[in-house]
Amino acid sequence: MADDPLTLEKYSSRMKLPSRIVRSKNIAASILKHFDHHFRIFSELTNTSRQHFKNGDWLAGRNTVSERIQLYDKRVKEAISHLHKTFQQSYLNAQLWKDVKHQYLGLLNKHDRPELAETFYNSVFTGLFSRHYYNNQHIFVRPSISTERIEGNNPVYSSYYPNQDGWAKCTYRILEQCDIDMPFEDMRRDVANILQRISEIFPGEMELAIHFQLQVLKPVFYRNKAAYIIGRALNGPDRIPFIIAIFRNTSGQIYVDALITNPDDIANLFSFSRSYFLVDADPPSAIVRFLASILPSKSTADIYTSIGFHKQGKAEFYRDFLYHLRHSSDKLKIAPGIEGMVMVVFTLPSYPYVFKVIKDKFPAPKDTTQRKVIDQYRLVKSLDRVGRMADTWEFSYAAFPVDRINKSLLEVLRKEIPSKITEEDDHIIIEKIFIEHRLIPLNIFLDNASPSDADRVIQEYGDAIKEISGSGIFPGDLLTKNFGVTRHKRVIFYDYDEIVPISQCKFRKIPPPRYPEDEMASTPWYSVGPDDIFPEEFEEFLITDSSHRKMLKKHHANLFDYQYWQSIQQAVEDGYFPDIIPYGRDIRFNPPYQ
Repeated sequence: MADDPLTLEKYSSRMKLPSRIVRSKNIAASILKHFDHHFRIFSELTNTSRQHFKNGDWLAGRNTVSERIQLYDKRVKEAISHLHKTFQQSYLNAQLWKDVKHQYLGLLNKHDRPELAETFYNSVFTGLFSRHYYNNQHIFVRPSISTERIEGNNPVYSSYYPNQDGWAKCTYRILEQCDIDMPFEDMRRDVANILQRISEIFPGEMELAIHFQLQVLKPVFYRNKAAYIIGRALNGPDRIPFIIAIFRNTSGQIYVDALITNPDDIANLFSFSRSYFLVDADPPSAIVRFLASILPSKSTADIYTSIGFHKQGKAEFYRDFLYHLRHSSDKLKIAPGIEGMVMVVFTLPSYPYVFKVIKDKFPAPKDTTQRKVIDQYRLVKSLDRVGRMADTWEFSYAAFPVDRINKSLLEVLRKEIPSKITEEDDHIIIEKIFIEHRLIPLNIFLDNASPSDADRVIQEYGDAIKEISGSGIFPGDLLTKNFGVTRHKRVIFYDYDEIVPISQCKFRKIPPPRYPEDEMASTPWYSVGPDDIFPEEFEEFLITDSSHRKMLKKHHANLFDYQYWQSIQQAVEDGYFPDIIPYGRDIRFNPPYQ
């Protein structure tokens, strides 16, 4: 029987079903229909990535990532609008929706993407109703359908057996069967490079691999100017992840740039500071399950987000956070670091995230608005973050138990964001909040770093500024307090209220003084426009410690040269896309492929 309103009404008339049941079936079917429509559009857009890679159209690939992020909210709004038009508003009540949820659950019994469909349902419901109804009766607070054995029509990975067919033949087959549809520049050379690297990384293992099995995901992962084949090697109880990075040359041929096996490099490839992969992940849970087996440091929320399902990642995060609260007792407190002028930032010490709330008022000289700050954070989410800008999850009406908030933080919340909080039922409810992975603020890291660690992260700091700017964004406030350090000592930018397109900036050289007295004056002897930037000044105010300043000058002296910044602007204007290599350059294969 077709699940359309007309058929169900006729069926109800014949079978004398209660009208409420019919209505709940109709609503449930309508929501699922809108979700399936969303996923179809999402998949079609994702699958353009292969053609963009084939064409070398890197701008189109970047735009696809950005466009895809906007799809979800559009489809949710469409679903809500349809419900308003199709069903009388008086029927959209809480009692009816207990039945709707039950009917929806029945529709998901054999669905290949139930976890995403549940999240879509939650989004529609919360768009229709007040937050007072956000409970287990009406939404899916916990997943109701297991995704453990969902595989879709075909297995998501292929298996190869080096002990039967030989390493060379298996490697050839992996490359031949990857669905890129482009000729290899020299597959024999690429296979030789891969086999040589395996023998270097795992000496003697190739001969001992009696029970070896290679499992390789069928969909190819695209991002920036690279395609990735992702797999794992099983040898008895051992499970070894590997990724083959493939680049395109200017002649329209492809070649293997690297074999990635280092766990840190693999984790960095899936970092929260990188743009989302474009990958035909269907069913999503099967792909996520495979990735989780090779990414032990990544949460399910991280993995869903990294492959483009950022709303599902948000849902997984929320569930994990609620679970963590039930199984911990420490209190939320102000996050370490210098207090910002725009955000209140707090954290739970036992949980690796920070929570950021926009203040009600900004002290001088900060010149921005709350709306602009929100837009800046949303903009960064849609940008190519080039491995240097932290991703965020945005939540509305997030509730925190009052007894889990320490006194100092509670006072700050009541003082700085009174318009954004309500207190009820022993909870503080925050109207809007941004959540990021917690990092060590760079200024705090440098205060306690050894000379060698300081030298390394200061080089990273300069690299981060350059790479962000090369992507077309000037970070604005370059002070070290706005950058963080990961556990791998990688430097990430996380404060976005002053970012601007680099094309908007006017990089200038400070003109020489007209008279000796000019240098003693309290005001500059030259005009300064709102978009003027004088890189010469960076040397003095970016880092106060003299030894650290020398390190920055040693690694990145060109940061203080206005002509260097103008050259970045020109490259961005010319449409130049720099290579973004998310793994160690030392593992790339020999020239000319470096």
